[in-house]
Amino acid sequence: MSDAVLETNITSLPLISRGKVRDIYAVGTQFLLMVTTDRLSAFDVVFPSPIPGKGKLLQTLSNFWFNHFRDIPNHLTGIAPEDVVTTAERDQVRDRAMVVKRLKPLPLEAVVRGYLEGSGWKDYQVTGKVCGIDLPPGLQRAEKLPHPIFTPATKAAVGDHDENISFERMIDLVGEQRAEEVKCTAFKLYSGAAHYAEGRGILIADTKFEFGLDDQNRLTLMDEVLTPDSSRFWPRDSYQPGTSPQSFDKQFVRNWLETQHWNKRPPAPALPEEIIRGTLARYQEAVTALTHA
Repeated sequence: MSDAVLETNITSLPLISRGKVRDIYAVGTQFLLMVTTDRLSAFDVVFPSPIPGKGKLLQTLSNFWFNHFRDIPNHLTGIAPEDVVTTAERDQVRDRAMVVKRLKPLPLEAVVRGYLEGSGWKDYQVTGKVCGIDLPPGLQRAEKLPHPIFTPATKAAVGDHDENISFERMIDLVGEQRAEEVKCTAFKLYSGAAHYAEGRGILIADTKFEFGLDDQNRLTLMDEVLTPDSSRFWPRDSYQPGTSPQSFDKQFVRNWLETQHWNKRPPAPALPEEIIRGTLARYQEAVTALTHA
């Protein structure tokens, strides 16, 4: 646990915010330093127990996807994080940070679901729909949907819960043209990633993307992309509809939490060592499968 980074302490740059996982610092007026810590959040609550090395794995995978989808504008600048901090602070950013453009974030998460699990499965059991979207009757848990669906959500502050919203509400927030652009881009990212990952033995059940606008008002992919923190990753070989699949993501932690007497509000319980190690192993397996030649 000694090498875990629960929180950074970079004094050479102004701290802007600490999110659920990332610490963000100002780099002049045009750029930001985003550092991916080893913090873990589940049910929108940050846990006191870090997952050592998790931040580096998430950054490695995000970097991979940004490059994989380099035809889609993203917030990377190409500036090395080590170049914007002092020599003494370089260990805090090495392999777990990126210098990015300052964007105007869109106030939502672009969620794409390809399979019926999580809150979508709970919603479907009650309503026969997911976030108001009609689906065929008789679908099983974790079943592949006839086609991916787009279910946007508002982005909550730390400690609050994200809230699913309708596409009509999204239009109210960002306008019809921008909402359609976000949806089309999210579908393009998900379909391309799902096809690639399946060839590497991983099913991407669902994922969420975040976007902002650059100084030319251009839609720009930001934050993290297709990581075990923002997606459900399942092993293709053992996948079976009708069950809750094994996962390479936070579902391992969520499943343990469902057995605990906890109301899913802060403060979060400490994680036992076997849950920490099991989570890290699952993240590592996913990153290795997706990024190694």
